[in-house]
Amino acid sequence: MRAVVLENELLRVTVVCDKGGDVVEFLHKPTDTDFVWLSPQGLRDPRTHLLGAADDVAGFVDHYEGGWQEVFPNGGAPSRYRGARLAQHGEVSGLPWECEILADTPEEVSVRLSVRTRRLPYLLEKVYRLRSGTAVLETEGRATNEADLPLHAMWGQHLVFGRPFLRPGHRIRLPEGVRVVPHESAIGPSGRRVRAGGPWEWPVVPADGGGEIDLSVIPPEGTPSDIVYLTGFTDGWYEIMGEIGMRVEWDASVQPYLWLWQELGAAKDYPWWGRAYVVGLEPFAGMPTDGLAAAVAGGTALTFGPHETKVTTLRAEVLT
Repeated sequence: MRAVVLENELLRVTVVCDKGGDVVEFLHKPTDTDFVWLSPQGLRDPRTHLLGAADDVAGFVDHYEGGWQEVFPNGGAPSRYRGARLAQHGEVSGLPWECEILADTPEEVSVRLSVRTRRLPYLLEKVYRLRSGTAVLETEGRATNEADLPLHAMWGQHLVFGRPFLRPGHRIRLPEGVRVVPHESAIGPSGRRVRAGGPWEWPVVPADGGGEIDLSVIPPEGTPSDIVYLTGFTDGWYEIMGEIGMRVEWDASVQPYLWLWQELGAAKDYPWWGRAYVVGLEPFAGMPTDGLAAAVAGGTALTFGPHETKVTTLRAEVLT
């Protein structure tokens, strides 16, 4: 598969153009820390592994190598929208993207990736940029409705953190005023559920069976799986910190939600088999994870006018 490597004095970032424009390496050179979690199943070419076509979930899950994905125009579960059947996190995370080098100088390296969706009439473009002397990856995304009629979409950044970077006790920092909206179907293997009926103030939410969950602290291995949604961002940013950390900033006017997903080794069946210790912190337009039709019904999906383009930015910076 085609890949492009962007590199400066402090960072090396590898992007797989032929699989969703996925970021599969975000290496901080001075500390030899890779912030990208990679799945034990490894990087699989969606063009040659036909098992992924068996159903609307396997297409994403069976080819999920970890890394960071663009999710558009459907987020979460498979969904039907205006006659189009959309797979889990479909479509662009499984498509090959075109790649063009924009800059290759001592001061800056940058590339533009682009792809057209196949089931809805969208053009998606993304620019990745590194500047000399900074431990910052800058991205700019553009989504264009190429039809003569209005359409909806979900648009997210599927960013996950895991080992070797992530450890129990690492902390998540967020702006003041952010609230938590639990997801009714967020049930872990133990049967534990985060109660619906919020929102509650970050970082503590009630849990069934008594007690509270402090979402700002990365829990130990074996903690049940969960997903919640965070909202109320005036400025879109979070920090995830241990001895070294990362700050992610994004345009909350376009992606007003942050999906917080954790899979910490408690799921012993397909697809994790107890081998994943990951936390996702995913800026998103649209919720819940029930797909585009549910987001449209709930009023959280993006609306694109005929031939409208929306632009969003994201900035990932290593903190030492």
